[in-house]
Amino acid sequence: MFSLRFPVPLVNSPSSSSPSPSFHSHSYYPPCHRSQTQGLAITKRGSVAAPARVALRDDAGDGTSLAGESPEPWPEELSPELMPKHVAVIMDGNGRWAKLKGLAPSAGHQAGVESLRRLVRLCCSWGIKVLTVFAFSTDNWVRPKVEVDFLLRLFERTINSEIDAFKREGIRISVIGDSSKLPESLQKLIAGAEEDTKQNSRLQLIVAVSYSGKYDVVQACRSVAQKVKDGELYVDDINENIIEQELETNCTEFPYPDLLIRTSGELRVSNFLLWQLAYTELYFNRDLWPDFGKDEFVHALSSFQQRQRRYGGRNSSTIHTSSS
Repeated sequence: MFSLRFPVPLVNSPSSSSPSPSFHSHSYYPPCHRSQTQGLAITKRGSVAAPARVALRDDAGDGTSLAGESPEPWPEELSPELMPKHVAVIMDGNGRWAKLKGLAPSAGHQAGVESLRRLVRLCCSWGIKVLTVFAFSTDNWVRPKVEVDFLLRLFERTINSEIDAFKREGIRISVIGDSSKLPESLQKLIAGAEEDTKQNSRLQLIVAVSYSGKYDVVQACRSVAQKVKDGELYVDDINENIIEQELETNCTEFPYPDLLIRTSGELRVSNFLLWQLAYTELYFNRDLWPDFGKDEFVHALSSFQQRQRRYGGRNSSTIHTSSS
């Protein structure tokens, strides 16, 4: 887990008399691995029933649900009323994971898909409404062609293999980014998946492909400029709301992530959702993305639930956990 160099305000849970949790503010990385779980002081709460789960097919092709047969229990560390509505993830470390195991980069990306499946299942189980993942950056086009081609085929294969489960389990898929650079077959597949799932409301999975935060702001500004040119908008009418309506995250009811998670130990946002992250809580994890699982996700959510979100104000008695 990651602690910013400046102290992150922490508060007790609303119904607990336990001492406030403590983090190691002198280090970038307080205890974060599975074996270090006990190093994090978190108030325990009673178990509550988890919402309905999502069933996702595994790669064995035998139809086994990754969710298993029994309900995913609600972690005692988490408070249902303090859950974020929108979680964003920079899924970093697939290549390094594969290299450490002496495997080709493609093996790391495939393992990364499995981690994403796990996270989708957990988000559905615990009532998170929006999950946005950074799958492919505009900067990734400079990677070796064989790797880029594999990533695009993997994306296409994953949509094809999961679309029935998404429709059945109420998951809406949206794709943001410069789709004009994608193969035509993939563009058609994306459009079909978005259309087929647009009425689903349990979880919205937003996949950023050929995306960057700078690109998003530039395309929004171009759209606003075109409206001014066409006489649909006056220059004096332009404000933050006008810009935000043109950002690619206008596809969701909750466009601003409450929590951003980045794996692999890198401490930057890497040109992801630059406008939308203005008030987002940041959480950095050392694990490579294929190793990021339930325990790590619980740690991230626990950290989020202990933050005071003031949005520039001074009210320290209220915790804000919902997207604007």
